[in-house]
Amino acid sequence: MPMLEGRIEHVIGVDTHRDSHTAAVLDPSGGLLAQVETPASQAGYEQLLGFVAERAPGRRCWALEGTGCYGAGLASFLADHGEWVVEIDRPKRTGRTQAKSDALDAIRAGREALSRDQLACPRQRGQREALRVLQLTRAGAVKVSADARRHLKALLVTAPEPLRAGLRGGTWLRQARACAALSAQPSDPVEYRATVRALRATAERALAAHAEATQLAKELGTLARAVAPALLAQPGIGPITAAQVLISWSHPGRLRSEAAFAMLAGAAPIEASSGQVVRHRLNRGGDRQLNRALHTVVLLRERYHQPTKRYVARRTAEGKSQREIRRCLKRTVARQLFRLLARTAVTAGR
Repeated sequence: MPMLEGRIEHVIGVDTHRDSHTAAVLDPSGGLLAQVETPASQAGYEQLLGFVAERAPGRRCWALEGTGCYGAGLASFLADHGEWVVEIDRPKRTGRTQAKSDALDAIRAGREALSRDQLACPRQRGQREALRVLQLTRAGAVKVSADARRHLKALLVTAPEPLRAGLRGGTWLRQARACAALSAQPSDPVEYRATVRALRATAERALAAHAEATQLAKELGTLARAVAPALLAQPGIGPITAAQVLISWSHPGRLRSEAAFAMLAGAAPIEASSGQVVRHRLNRGGDRQLNRALHTVVLLRERYHQPTKRYVARRTAEGKSQREIRRCLKRTVARQLFRLLARTAVTAGR
């Protein structure tokens, strides 16, 4: 039985965009009652809510596309006004024969909500959104730093010998600091002066991005520790991993079970049997950043966590491959983290 059956009198599907939102008011059977397009602004949100309140009184549910992007503002506005909001994935295009318009997409969103057995609520803002923006910015800084370091290494390979001789060896940080302190005289050859300029600019960029990423990591750790201190106490979990787990998990009740959390993380096993071989493999879907966080936890526990090391040794003796063992460990970690977060949320709510 679909989740909304018998629970609502209207469903409002919304196709969200940067500058405007298109909404379709549907009855419980999916029939179109009214449509409207409003600006993607505070005034537009108020106009849309007033339009719906007039044409869809009583119990209603909003089915929004893009609640983590263009629909984030509307989702937050509706939640603040006590509206029931669910998240709908953007429809896949199956071919050129399928019509496409904002009005049709809004209708599809509403009908998709009516047909589903399980509905997802949008991720929370507040502390979770603070973690997300800091994590995203740190990831950008890490990428800039890594690109600059590779560029610096390439410049050093082809630099004039007097420069290369003084910059060989040592860590990248020592080389970057030495390059940032370089200077050239007007009497030096043009190639030398240009290379010094390039090395200094690249080194300064690498050092600045590295310092930014380090500072953001500290802020992430402080915030993650304030939100879920028990998470950081788990073996193999540092501030970056904890932040990603909290970002993906969002809040109590968003995921109905630890199996749903494992599916979101891409850690739920998928049967891959053939003939007389019965086996499972990792799920390639889901939130790949969360999957990466679980993978990091597993790698660290394999090296430093004695219970995990004993488990790996036992399963290896049973003939399991390293890939199969890590698949099992990821699933176990997903179960442990979900239960820990659910337990922490219940304790905090008392």
